[in-house]
This record gives sequence, structure tokens and C-alpha cells, in this order.
Amino acid sequence: MILSPKVVLFDMDGVLYDSMPNHAIAWQRAMQKFGIRMSALDAYQTEGMRGVDTIRIMVKEQQGRVISETEAQEMYDEKTREFGLLPVAPIMDGVVSLMQKMKRDGLQIGIVTGSGQRPLIERVLTDFRHFVNRRHIVTAYDVKCGKPAPDPYLMGLQKAGNFRPNEGIVVENAPLGVRAGVAAGIFTVAVNTGPLSQSALKKEGANLVFDSMPAWCDAWDDFYFSIKKQTDC
Repeated sequence: MILSPKVVLFDMDGVLYDSMPNHAIAWQRAMQKFGIRMSALDAYQTEGMRGVDTIRIMVKEQQGRVISETEAQEMYDEKTREFGLLPVAPIMDGVVSLMQKMKRDGLQIGIVTGSGQRPLIERVLTDFRHFVNRRHIVTAYDVKCGKPAPDPYLMGLQKAGNFRPNEGIVVENAPLGVRAGVAAGIFTVAVNTGPLSQSALKKEGANLVFDSMPAWCDAWDDFYFSIKKQTDC
């Protein structure tokens, strides 16, 4: 596959925002109210999956019940409420500079998140208004099968302009998100912004792994030059 990128599809939590510590706290507090045990590590390992899917899996595993999506959504609404009580997560260091370089090089920016928290989506449209619009955002409500299925990233390509997999780049921080990008056949870059090991991202098939967003930003020019050189040959 010859990479000929036209759009970069960013995950949101842990990529655009340093928000995963808040999510871990909110998940633990909310699920405790429903008798569900959830650790901070669980939150990181299931990151990227639709919240209602995470809840249905944990209820089945811990309580032996199969719950409807409606009941799971009610539980997820409590997690959203808890998240809203926490301090606002900062924009991830380096991500705006990276987007500026991508836009300079003529690439579109899209967002593909497993989140269904509408206030967060509205914040994205404000914080990243120079790079992304509502039409190019995929949320939990846009797909039936969330990450690690390829559907969210395939939808991201479609929303961006019906692009082919070799015309996209995925930027992820979570194993399930990396798996989704790889399953979609898209060149996938993992940025390890959390407590998981580098190997947890590499084993899911990430094409490149960086230990921070600034490191990925610093590598962009050489990376893009090498792609253009290959395409032009």
C-alpha cells in the first residue's frame, strides 16, 4: 500500500486533550454507584470503545446480567455527570502545532471518538475551530459498532470525502483505537500519552509509536517528506 494521505483522523481523549486521568476518576465513581468495580487501568484499557459497550460488558462480567443499551446509556449519563464535575482537561501539548503543520501541507483534519459526551464535542469545535468542522467528527452516535471495530475510522474516511484507507492517517493513544485503525487498513500512529507500555500499542499493529505528542510533532516534517518522496517516484 502506497500511503497518499489526504486526511488525518485524530482520536479525542488522550490525544486532543489530556483527559484520561479525569475519565478514569469519573468511571470509577460512577460505576461504583451501580455496584461495578472499575479500576483506572480498566478505564485506559477500554478507552476508545463506546461507553455503553464498556458498561454492558462489565455488567455481564461482574453481575451476570445482559442489559439493554437504554439502561447502559442511563449509567453512562451518570459517568458523564461525574466527568463534568472535574476540572477541565487541558489541550494536549504539541497537538495544535502538529495540526498547523498538517494543514500547511494540505491535509484535512477529522476527529473519531468513542465518546458520546456532547459537551466535549462542542469544546472540540471551539478549541480546534481552525482545523475541524462538525461534518468531520465521528462520535459514538454515528456507528453501531465502535472501536475496536474498524467502523468508526471507515466512517471518518467517508465523512472527510469518501477517501480510501491509504489516503488516511490515524492518530491514537489506546490499544483498542490502534486496533480499529489497523483493522480499517489505515496507517496508524500511536502516541503513548498514558500509563500503558509501548508494547501494548505496538502489538496492536501501530505503524509508528511516539512517547509524546511533541515528539510526533517534531517528527512530522521528515515523515511527510519521506511520504511525498515515495509518492512522487
